[in-house]
Parts: sequence; C-alpha cells; structure tokens
Amino acid sequence: MSLHAEILEQTAVWQHSYEQNREVVQAIAQTVPLDSIHHAFIAARGTSDNAARYASYLWGAQNRLPVTLATPSLFSLYQQPPRLRGALVIGISQSGQSPDIVNVVAEGKQQGLPTLAITNEPDSPLAHTADFVINIHAGVETAVAATKTYTSELLAIAMLSAAWSQAQDQFAAIERLGEWGTAMLAHDEAISQLAQRYRYMQECVVLGRGYNYATAFEWSLKLKELTYIVAEPYSSADFRHGPIAIVERGFPVMAVAPTGAVLADMRNLLQKLSEEKQAELLIISNDKDTLTLANSPILLPIDLPEWLSPLVSIIPAQLFAYHLTRVKGYNTEAPRGLNKVTRTT
Repeated sequence: MSLHAEILEQTAVWQHSYEQNREVVQAIAQTVPLDSIHHAFIAARGTSDNAARYASYLWGAQNRLPVTLATPSLFSLYQQPPRLRGALVIGISQSGQSPDIVNVVAEGKQQGLPTLAITNEPDSPLAHTADFVINIHAGVETAVAATKTYTSELLAIAMLSAAWSQAQDQFAAIERLGEWGTAMLAHDEAISQLAQRYRYMQECVVLGRGYNYATAFEWSLKLKELTYIVAEPYSSADFRHGPIAIVERGFPVMAVAPTGAVLADMRNLLQKLSEEKQAELLIISNDKDTLTLANSPILLPIDLPEWLSPLVSIIPAQLFAYHLTRVKGYNTEAPRGLNKVTRTT
C-alpha cells in the first residue's frame, strides 16, 4: 500500500482500533489506577517519540499525571538505569523491535513496576516484555514514513486518558474523530495544489504549542524524511527565545494553531511574523482570525476539541509533506537512507 493510501485510510483504522481497544484500556486503567502510580516513564524513538510528547501534555492536563521521557542510552550504553520508583513504565514503538526501548521496559519490570507496550506488533519483543499491551491495530504499514501508526498511537494515548478519567464525554468525543478526520482528508486536492507554492523551499520552521507541540515535531519529521527540507520544530514560546532571529521576508513558517488555551499566544506570534517579519505563513487552524494571517490557510473543523486536535491536525501536515515530495520529484515510498524498522541500541 502506498503512503498516500495509508494517509487516506486513517479514519477507518481509528474506528477499528477504537473498537478493539475500548475494553483493553478500561482493564488497564482499572488494574493500574492513577492513585497507584506517581508518574509515567515513556521510552520511544522517532515518530513514537512524538506520540510520547502528546502523552506528556494530555496525561498531565487531563489526568494530572507527570510524564518523563526516557533517555534509553542510560539503560543500554551506560548501563546506569535510574530508579523508577512509582512509575508506570511504557514503551511506544510501531514495530516493537528496538532493543533500547525493550531494555527500558525490561528494567522497569526488573524494578517491580507495572509496564505497558503500545505497539502495532503484538508478537514483538516489546509486547512480550511488557505486562500490558495496547495493540494499535493499524494493520500493515508499508510506507517508510509512518502515518497511520502515529495517529493510532495517539488514539491509544487518548483512550487511556479517558479510561483513567472515567469520562464518558471524552469517549464520546473520541468517537467523533472519524468525522473530523474525514473532513480533513477532503482537503487532499487543495493541499496538492497548495504544495506547488513551496516547490523550492529548502528550510522552514514548524510551530506548535501545548498538545500540538507533538504535531510540530511530527510535521517537521515528515518534511525531513520525505522532502529533505531542513525543518526545525519549536513551541511558540521557545521560538521567541532566539530562533525568531532567523526569520526574514519570505521565510517559510508552518504553524498548527487550533482554538484552545494556547491560541492567543500562537496568534500573537504569528501576527508578529506576518506584520513585522513578512514571513511566508502556512497555518492549520480553526480560528478564522488566525487564518487571515496565513499566505496558505488550512481550516480545521470548528468544533474540534483542543485535546484531540493532534490526531486531526497532523492529517493536512501529512498530505502536505506527501504532495510536496511529489512536487519536488522525490520517491514518497523510499526516502533515501531510511528503513521501515530501525533497531537502535
């Protein structure tokens, strides 16, 4: 299956994954309740690391659960694992094959802590090591650039949050993801045309904050993997602390700015970039005032809740990276120097 086809099938994948995992996440939440753990300790690499960034915001905001992102080298190369007392130790990996991720989960188990694998391969070393497994049920992903496995990992994280909260309204919102995702997939042809404008782009920055800090990292990763553009991700707050100096007239800035707690800060920065720096702005948002600042606006569903927006906002970013790759004449299915499974130690 092609990269484009895998992007387009995501809403169907979400529905299947949701149906398969509703009871699974409820069981995990009951067996490992929030009052039994002090924090979540997550090991991941690449795209899955961006899913972990989403977990750090979502579980922190919705469940008041602190999240720490692991440094796997401490467990493998340095062989000096930290004490993880009170943690739920989690490995996120679409393949479940990376030894360094498995090592972190194995050490958590060695320290007598509950362990969880979020993976697309239930027969993988990671899944066999963990106490609990959320199989994201994304199906075979043949494209090197991960798309449906990424959003299915986000879905698993969102479902576990809702299960911990015992919030039926959150599950009801999750059940609407297919509707919102389908609305974004309808922009496919428009994004194909929009990509022509950026044919000669060689560098850019990608901005997001809060829940969509993860989206900024994942969008920039897709641009690097597929189009070989130097794409640097930042939060809108961090970008003000020095990197904004690189922006001059016509410099491309990609931004994800849905309505919610961080919108005012994002809009203020984007207004500055537009009016003072005359940057080239591509903005994904459901705030119409913010979209008026964009050279290239992409409208998100108006009623999309901020906490679920990373699952939906990444779709136009994936489509943009795909179409820009084609515009530049590169191979969308075989990015240079990359393999589907990367086994880091």
